[in-house]
Amino acid sequence: MRIALGSIFQESNTFVPFRTGMQGFLDHYVLRGDALLTGFGAARVEIPGMLAVLRAAGATPLPLLAAYAGAGGPVERAVFEELLGDMLARLKAALPVDGVLLALHGAMALEDEEDPESEIIERVRALVPPGTPIGVSFDLHAHVTPRLLQPDVFIVGYQQYPHIDLYETGERTARLLLDTLAGRRRPVMALAKRPMIVSPVNGRTADGPLAEVAAAARAMEAAGPVLHASLFPVQPWLDFADLGFAALVCADGDRAAAAAAADRLAAMAWDRRERLLPDLTPVEEAIRIGLSEPGLTVVSDSGDAPSGGAGGDNVAVLRALIAAGADRAGRPTYLTLVDPPAARAAAAAGPGATVLLSLGHHFSRNDGSPIMVSGRVQALTDGDYVMRDAGAEGTRAHMGLSAVIALGAIRIAIRSVPGLEWDTGIYRSVGLDPRDAALVFVKSPSHFRASYAPLAQRILVADTPGPTCTNMRKVPFRRVRRPVHPLDPI
Repeated sequence: MRIALGSIFQESNTFVPFRTGMQGFLDHYVLRGDALLTGFGAARVEIPGMLAVLRAAGATPLPLLAAYAGAGGPVERAVFEELLGDMLARLKAALPVDGVLLALHGAMALEDEEDPESEIIERVRALVPPGTPIGVSFDLHAHVTPRLLQPDVFIVGYQQYPHIDLYETGERTARLLLDTLAGRRRPVMALAKRPMIVSPVNGRTADGPLAEVAAAARAMEAAGPVLHASLFPVQPWLDFADLGFAALVCADGDRAAAAAAADRLAAMAWDRRERLLPDLTPVEEAIRIGLSEPGLTVVSDSGDAPSGGAGGDNVAVLRALIAAGADRAGRPTYLTLVDPPAARAAAAAGPGATVLLSLGHHFSRNDGSPIMVSGRVQALTDGDYVMRDAGAEGTRAHMGLSAVIALGAIRIAIRSVPGLEWDTGIYRSVGLDPRDAALVFVKSPSHFRASYAPLAQRILVADTPGPTCTNMRKVPFRRVRRPVHPLDPI
């Protein structure tokens, strides 16, 4: 069997003042042709999971293109056309194929298109004969639309949030494709949505109210004929009319069963909508707790999360720390900041030098103004490290030129490239061990728990400003269809 594989992976945020260009992909990776077969190294993400299943079955993988840009503003149309055009050209050259596997996020947006994943699938389908199965993996925060339910296409979403089953999702998608080709399965899809926007803070699948819905999904899969039941609480920072919670069920030849299961899961989530509201702490209170209580306090700077598309350059937390006297505290505080000019200035000064820096809002200039600080350059690195904690472990992370600046007891890990703050490596790679701190801030709304929970005495989510604000009532939606929970009483 000849199976084509491709991926164009980006998560968009329509509330940031910037777009994602080609450099946003090059900062992470663009793997073309055979480079896709080896370029992931030991990373436990979707494409390696798919490849493992194909190789074990003796199938021939036909690598197309894999491009990843993390999260950020909507992708420029010209960049999308260049990447998708390359992938389609390679697919055309590889024909005939028995099937296609695609690893997509599901919440990418273009500057002129709200549903580019549907466009990718449509344009792939146009090249292969009718009846050619196409298996697609999606992030749990995908924006799922009816347009995605296309003939000969099935979609498998992550089961877990924090996202610790990327590789396994790739495996599940590839196995179902092979079962379909062998005639053992006949996947059909059904979608159910509800007008609710779930904050990622309380949308975890291992604990909390959504865990009960996830458990019901797993029970459906065990009972059959449901093959895969996927929950999509959605990437909430998309100002689209049909934004909302989705349940997408793939059943074995029984569309009515898929529809009934999807509706039941969506209803279960809707019934828990008030319990899904996040418990947020004012940043000043989070700092007070961290500096006064024993053990390590880990705090989510949830409003400035690069994993949700923010620039990672908001200095609201740094201002609050200085105001609270954290620089004069007996134990250190760690935080991160994305600021390429500041990293370059620190590198020019060199380790041990005292530098006067303008910090913050290099990308998100609409969200605040920089702050002037004087600090000592403690460390410099190239920003490259390998993620070791649960979720995308083995992935090579690229932060660009990075520096640690010491302001008394405050340590600011400055990097040049926004990226996931899921892994403790973002600190360890620059010489900061979270276990040595009183207070550690992480620009992530929820995924960080998988890495930091074993180290933390307590975890708080701060109600911080920015384009990934986790209090949905504060997000400046203009286009979302109303009424919608929790913006409106329903």
